[in-house]
Amino acid sequence: MAFSAAERLHGGDLTPDWQPRLVALDIDGTLVDHAGVMPDSVYDSVQRVLAAGSHVVLSTGRSWHATKPIFDMLDLPPGYAVSSNGAVVVTYPPVDVIREVTFDPTDVLDRVEHFAPQALVATEEVGVGYRVSDLFPEGDLHGEITKVTAAELRSKPVTRVVVRDPNSSVPDFIALARQLGLHGVSYYIGYTAWLDIAPEGVHKATGLGEVCARLGVDRQDVLALGDGRNDIEMLRWAGRGVAIGDAPEEVKRVADAVTDNFAEGGTPNELARWF
Repeated sequence: MAFSAAERLHGGDLTPDWQPRLVALDIDGTLVDHAGVMPDSVYDSVQRVLAAGSHVVLSTGRSWHATKPIFDMLDLPPGYAVSSNGAVVVTYPPVDVIREVTFDPTDVLDRVEHFAPQALVATEEVGVGYRVSDLFPEGDLHGEITKVTAAELRSKPVTRVVVRDPNSSVPDFIALARQLGLHGVSYYIGYTAWLDIAPEGVHKATGLGEVCARLGVDRQDVLALGDGRNDIEMLRWAGRGVAIGDAPEEVKRVADAVTDNFAEGGTPNELARWF
């Protein structure tokens, strides 16, 4: 296993016999590859975590309706899931939304329309799907997709706004985010020309904080794994935050450790250290 030279256990607070009471797992690039395939080794390692009596909590930028199939695929027991980058927390099964943080998308949508009029825009409808300005590339969004007018996109508070331009690059979208001058919201840039905009101060760590408070788990007893820019707050917050080897450099820099690439078994290799 390849770990960064900067590996640190939050000032040495974690003892050699430390074992996580809760494991928080990103989905895409951590549990499944970017074609949606989950290796058997990942499934088996999650089962070992459950057998040890620790909680497993999915913590993802996916909407809940796109998170549920992974929850089911892993055969997780009834419990919590953090979706929409922390804006939505559910218990399942049965589905009960226990946290839903929204914001008025009007200012964001006005700015996107001005600075990137060619971009596709979507607003999330929790548990349903998305309302979109126009159709996204196939496979980008899951659930019920409804094309609506600009006025309808602005008509009610939302948990998330997605901005997408298949003809742009990640650097283009980094520049766009700066140009937009977003205030009062949080935003995350994906591996493609994809910008996720969430309520201010909302991220995976805030969702996990809600879960831990309900379960009586201290953040120092959380192991978190992820590979995206939207995992940065989660990796900083957890007792041990581990970046998958494929992660961008800015994600690796904040992590306590960097495990192997996803295709080389990064997730099961890290879980095997503790379970």
